Amino acid sequence: MFTPSLWKFRSFPDAAPEILRLQQEMNRLFSNAEQRKSYDYPAINIWENMKSAFVTAELPGLDPERIDIEVTGDILTLSGSSQIESLKGSESYLRQERIQGSFKRKIQLSFPVDPKKVEAHYEKGILSVTLPRLEESLPKKIKIN
Repeated sequence: MFTPSLWKFRSFPDAAPEILRLQQEMNRLFSNAEQRKSYDYPAINIWENMKSAFVTAELPGLDPERIDIEVTGDILTLSGSSQIESLKGSESYLRQERIQGSFKRKIQLSFPVDPKKVEAHYEKGILSVTLPRLEESLPKKIKIN
C-alpha cells in the first residue's frame, strides 16, 4: 500500500536550482563533445578488399603541395598545414571554426602496405589514397599433397 510518509515530494520552486544545475552540467558536457580534437583531423573513411586499402580524407581548401603522405609498414601518416588567415589591424574573429595550422594523423591499417605502389589523388577537397597490400602479406592458397 502507498504510504505518503515514505515519499518526499518537492514543489517545483524547490527543484528549480537542481534542474538549473543539471542543465548547466549537460551544456558543459555537450560543448566539450563538439570540440574537434587534433587527432580527429582530417575526417577519414577507410575500406579494404583482399588486395588494397582505400582512404579518403576531407581536406578542403588545402594546397595539395602542402599535404604529406607517408607509409611505414601498416601505418599511413597524413600531415600538412593550412595557411593561417591574417586579419587586418581592426578586425577580430566573431567565430573561428576552421582548423588552421599544421596537422598530423596516423592511421593503422590491417596489413603492411607496398609503398612503391601507393597512389594518391586530390580533387575538390578530398584526398584519395590507394594502398596496395604488400605481396608477401597476400593470402596464399596452399595445395595439400
